[in-house]
Amino acid sequence: MQFTRRHTLKFAGISCAATALAGALKAEGGTPAANAATSLPFAVTTPMHIGQAALRVRDLDPMIDYYRSVLGMNEVGRTARGVTLGVGSVPLLDLVHKPAADFESPTSAGLFHIAYLMPSRKDLARWLVHAALRQVPLSGFADHNVSEAVYLNDPEGNGIEVYSDRPKEAWVWSGRVVKMGTEPLDVDNLVALTDTKTDHYEVAPAGMRIGHIHLRVGEIAAARGFYEQAVGLQPTQDARSDASFLSSGGYHHHLAVNSWNSRGAKERNAMETGLDWFSITVRNPDDLEAQKTRLRAAGYVLVEMENDMVEAIDPWGTRLRLVPG
Repeated sequence: MQFTRRHTLKFAGISCAATALAGALKAEGGTPAANAATSLPFAVTTPMHIGQAALRVRDLDPMIDYYRSVLGMNEVGRTARGVTLGVGSVPLLDLVHKPAADFESPTSAGLFHIAYLMPSRKDLARWLVHAALRQVPLSGFADHNVSEAVYLNDPEGNGIEVYSDRPKEAWVWSGRVVKMGTEPLDVDNLVALTDTKTDHYEVAPAGMRIGHIHLRVGEIAAARGFYEQAVGLQPTQDARSDASFLSSGGYHHHLAVNSWNSRGAKERNAMETGLDWFSITVRNPDDLEAQKTRLRAAGYVLVEMENDMVEAIDPWGTRLRLVPG
């Protein structure tokens, strides 16, 4: 089989490159712009980074099968509440079984997507060939200048991004603002890194992690008040009324929030599917104490958990765990 951009789009069920880009624009917002692997990506070496996420799911076994077969995760643990999936012994995704849950509306606050970061561009290429050969439905492809990304949705509609970063030395900064666009992905150039006739992606690479989380929120100012001013993440894009991109330690973004389809959304229904919680790992104990102080001063209630972890709830009911790193 000749593996080209056209064939990739065909496998993805996308009619043309323009449709693929439109899918990526829908996933990330914006308009089209006018690697050597390490053991762990830069995104998880910063003072704060995303650790885990948890989804409330109705049909547990099909969801387990999906994340195993599509992303190559393995089972890390199992309880009466559900299953934890990850890479080796590293937990990344909790699937919390809620068989009676209603599906969360795409216009409510909640998850936009969880972004799984491949440790190298070749790993992304291998995964894309794997997805194409298995005819996994994909919804978009994009070059974001700082990264290359593929978008899809799990069987219950939870957004997924699979991406690899370009070397951080190639990112273009203007002060504290990093250039992030949404341009067509050069699929041909990407898959040239691997064998396109054989699926060599049997399991997730050891260095795959959650690179960032993208949320739907009801109001950007309130989201920034929580995640920027209280939690302490820093903006990496110019101020916008409909989205914000925040990071720690010079990463392009660990967290994005948008109100594109959820403006004015009220508190989430905890009995519906979707994002249950996500965690941020905080390396410096002093930073964690400062976060607690800021959150309490802003009126947020903190729940003390085991292993010095604390949980706070954002203005729409999404639970954030701050975990000592």
